[in-house]
Amino acid sequence: MVALFALFMGVGALFGRNGLMIGFAFALATNFFAYWFSDKVALSMAGAREIDESQAPQLFQIVGGIARKAGLPMPRVYIIPTAQPNAFATGRDPNHAAVAVTEGILQALRPDELEGVLAHEMAHVKNRDILISSVAATIAGALGFFAQMAQWGAMFGGYGGSRDERNGNPLAALLGAIVASVAGTMIQLAISRSREFEADRVGAEICGRPLSLASALTRIERTAERMPMNVNPAASHMYIINPLGGDALQSVMTLFRTHPLTEKRVERLEEQAREMGQGGMDRAS
Repeated sequence: MVALFALFMGVGALFGRNGLMIGFAFALATNFFAYWFSDKVALSMAGAREIDESQAPQLFQIVGGIARKAGLPMPRVYIIPTAQPNAFATGRDPNHAAVAVTEGILQALRPDELEGVLAHEMAHVKNRDILISSVAATIAGALGFFAQMAQWGAMFGGYGGSRDERNGNPLAALLGAIVASVAGTMIQLAISRSREFEADRVGAEICGRPLSLASALTRIERTAERMPMNVNPAASHMYIINPLGGDALQSVMTLFRTHPLTEKRVERLEEQAREMGQGGMDRAS
């Protein structure tokens, strides 16, 4: 997070004497927005609608049981009207959390697999990953916006400020802005990937069945490859598996993946299951 702030302020410095302070202020503003409104934006982008217990009693029973095991308040529950099985959690803290699942996941997974997925999402809530990932994504997106501003500044001959600043090399400044934007995105994706591994581990501890979560991840990824979801790429990192169905094609581009390789996640969950005295996963399931 410090690195993202530093990149943001570095790009701001390209815009003249006051650019550094402008970059700092802009970073604070984007963080304020991410803290208070990221959950509403994420749920709106997904087309999710809030439901009550009478509409999905089994789902509420599973979510409530997981919340009790994790020592967390009951989150709000949302349904996303799409056939692809997937899920995500959002909210600024455990008292303002929401869990969203697709209609497809309720049909595609066994009850124990669904419990594993929801335990993973509640682990994100417990670890406050939902705030970290939202802030990281917001700063990375704002860095991209600043890079575009730098591009236009280079095209039209400077960034304001003093004569010495205007006489600087605009192409070097543009290159610096682009590099900072790409680096910001890579940091944001690295944060997302590391938090997925941790949510897998904690979620498996909460539900007590690492292999159920491993099976669910495999099943969801297979379906996502056949049935990509129409979502904004900026929000794809929030889901338990990339809903765009593209991560399997990015296995050689690890730095630009939104999620860890599912095979690696399954391997870690199988090792966790062995440590808990459970057997291996049936690969044919």
